[in-house]
Order: sequence, then C-alpha cells, then structure tokens
Amino acid sequence: MNDRNPVLDDLAVEVVLKIKSPRKAIMPLLKPDPTFYPSPRLAMQAPPEKHAFVAALNPPGSKLNDALLVVDVDPESRTYGRRVGEVKMPEFGDELHHFGWNACSSALCPYAPHPHVERRYLVVPGIRSSRIHIIDTKPDPQKPKIVKVIEPEEVFARTNYSRPHTIHCGPEGIYVSALGAPNGDGPGGIFMLDCETFEILGQWEMDRGPQFFQYDFWWHLGFDTLLSSEWGTPNMIENGVQPDLLLGSKYGHQMHVWDLRRRRHLQALDLGKEQQMVLEMRPAHDPRKAYGFVSVVVSVKDLSASIWLWHRGNGAWGLKKVIEIPAEPADPEKLPPLLKDFKAVPALVTDINLSLDDKFLYVSCWGTGEFLQYDVSDPFNPKKTGSVRIGGIANRTPHPRKPDQPLAGGPQMVEVSRDGKRIYFTNSLYAAWDEQFYPDGVASWMVKLDAGRDGGITFDENFFVESSDYRVHQIRLEGGDSSSDSFCFP
Repeated sequence: MNDRNPVLDDLAVEVVLKIKSPRKAIMPLLKPDPTFYPSPRLAMQAPPEKHAFVAALNPPGSKLNDALLVVDVDPESRTYGRRVGEVKMPEFGDELHHFGWNACSSALCPYAPHPHVERRYLVVPGIRSSRIHIIDTKPDPQKPKIVKVIEPEEVFARTNYSRPHTIHCGPEGIYVSALGAPNGDGPGGIFMLDCETFEILGQWEMDRGPQFFQYDFWWHLGFDTLLSSEWGTPNMIENGVQPDLLLGSKYGHQMHVWDLRRRRHLQALDLGKEQQMVLEMRPAHDPRKAYGFVSVVVSVKDLSASIWLWHRGNGAWGLKKVIEIPAEPADPEKLPPLLKDFKAVPALVTDINLSLDDKFLYVSCWGTGEFLQYDVSDPFNPKKTGSVRIGGIANRTPHPRKPDQPLAGGPQMVEVSRDGKRIYFTNSLYAAWDEQFYPDGVASWMVKLDAGRDGGITFDENFFVESSDYRVHQIRLEGGDSSSDSFCFP
C-alpha cells in the first residue's frame, strides 16, 4: 500500500478536464488520492492530521456572515490549538451545520466510476438558507476559498427539497440529506450531486414508501443497503423544540432500510413513539459487518437518552437498545424554563462517533456535559471505558486549562482521528436550541481528548480553542477522519 512509483511521483502527471463548475478546472489524477485507503485497517496507518476544518455560525444578534474556520491541530506547530485560517460565506444567515468531502475512500470500490478524483473540495450547506458552498482546500489548507455557490432556488427546483443537512461521499457521487420540502413541511429525503462538476442530479429515492422525516443516513456497501434516521420537518425544529410536539411523540422515532442500488424503501424499524429524535448514525467500518449504532436524544417516559444497535440476521434487519443514559437530578434554579418542572437534566445525546477499528464508541451528552467512551468490540454488550465532563446545563464544568471559568454548552459534534488516538468536539448544537437549553448564551469552544490504546480518555490541556465571534459546530479533519469515509475492502 505504501510502495510509491518514483517515476509517477517525479512526473506528477495530471490530466486537465475542463468543466464549467467550479470555476477552476478539476485535475483528475493518474493514481488514487493518497488519502484514499481501500480498508479501515490501512486508513488507521495514515499520517496524523495537521488541520481541522470547523463550521462556524453567527450567534443570534450577530451581523457576521458564517465562516469555515481552519484550526491548527499539529502539536509540533507554534500555532497549535489556534485558528490559522477562515473563509467567510458570501451571504448572511446560512447557519452552517454539517458538511463533507467531495470524494473519499469509497472511490476505490471495484464498481466506482470515479477512482481518480481528489479529496479536495468541501461541500458546505447552510441548513437555514439551503445554500450550498463548494470550498477548495488546496493548495494551502490555511487559505480555503469558495469556488462555487449553489443557490437555494436551484436546490428547490432540481430536488423539491430544502434545508440540506448531511453530506456523504459515495462511490458514484455525493449524497446529501435534506430535512424537508421548500415550504418547510415534508417529506425530507436525499438528493445527489455530481462529484466532479457539483451539478445537482436530483432526488435519490425511486420509491420512498412510508418514509417522511429525514435526518442522517449511512450505508453498508457490502450489503447494498442504505439506512436513514429521523428528526422532524424544518417547521418542527427551526424555532426550537416544540414541547407539545415532543410530549405528543410527534418527532421522528424510526429508522428506514433501503435498497441502495434500486433506491427503494424496504423496511421501517420503529424504536417506539417514546423515543424521540433518532439522530446520528455510525455504521461498522468493516464492510463485512452488517451493524451500526444510532443515538436517540430523549425518551419522553423518563428523559433518558439511548444508543441502539441496528443489525442484520437471518436476512432481516433489527434493532436493540444497548446503552441507556438516565437524566440527572438538578436544582430547578439551575435549569432553563423548558426543564424546571422536571427537576432533572436529560443527557440529550446529540452526536456519536465510532473509531475506525470499530472498537470504541464515543457519545456526546450535550445536556449533562458528560462525554463517554464505550468498548463496543462486542456491539451487543458495550462496556463503559472512559468519561470526562465539560460544560453542562447545570454543572458548567470548566476546561482544565481554565479551571475557574464555567462553561456553557456541552459535548456536541465529535470527530475521531483515523488512528483513533485523538478526539475533538465542539459545544454548539443548533442556534434556536442553544437558546432554549442555555438561555444565558453559549460562548463557543472546541477541545481535544487523548485516547488510550485499551480505553480511557483525558483532556489535552494545551488544546482549548475559544470562539467569541462564532459558534462552532461540525469538524472535519484534513485527509479524512472516522466518519468521512466508507470502505469496500476489509
């Protein structure tokens, strides 16, 4: 895998393919991008990341346009743990949220028609504006630049969807989930972009069956299966949690199984109406394994959060709750109006991540401020192996670097390095929801943890990135990370 051809390296031959968009020509390579790996095992041997790209949105009342920030994550650098670059969005009010690469290791699948594309462009949508930005990270990752903007009217006209949310690079193109229709109602779904021209190709679904809500999605390429999860329509979420809908179990509580190639709905998996907001999905990286983990924000029965295992056995897909995280009693005086009557803080699991070796699952409890590590070598029986606390609705736990500074927000968007040794996370969830659960404001921050080989997590006290001008959300690591790629080889 690491053998290099010096002739090709010296020649650095590129074939120029002229296209209309982005404005620059894309340069297909004569050999695969060196950040592509056929298997997760080989991807774990990749060089450590040196930069992190971080979505940054303007907090309520701010007049700033959103931005994509660049953070130095190289411990040998004199600017370690600092912002070293940014690119501002051209329009106000995008609310950058989740974003992803134009291409990744799935381009090495045997049936992939794009094996020589380059991991170069970030596809960065605004969840509120429905505008999509294509950002070039080369030649200098500290100076990213916008090369194409897809306006919301084009998204609406070509897909009949709005509020693009999640980006995944597949073998044949870029998949984008969308929360709803242009009018803010449903259904939500998935549409596709060409990974070279970034033209919108159209809706992905050929037969959506009973599916209506959309949130995350992932696939098992070796089983020709896509699965999706549920949140709510834009009208149900954009102004914050609606208590009547939550207590009435009106938010999403299902997963959906799809035939990946035929793009047809196969099965709905119901977690139970009390399980509200089935959000982040993390499939096993080993393509021989047909299972994955999905998080549930809250149960209306007891305010607990949970992690469920989806799995395939005897030709059918099923679900099992494998982790439950109870609410914690709290002084009502420390709680926002939404929670005072409950006298408790729900964990509010809002993100999870799985290491590339499928061994450790990481869980963000945005409500309590706890960040958890589980050994999931046996996915049916997770074992807790690590925990740290920072922020939290009631506790406001400080970072070790500034032990006298209480922090708002809690562990939220989490990303894991390819070798599994470093974990990064931020503290802002979604602007309107930030205000409901942390009404005194969310002064935004990003932290890093070090993970032990056999379990255990500790803060890197030298890495504490505070942001007074923006709220930071999703993180992508230069060259790839544990949630950016899918693989076709074990």
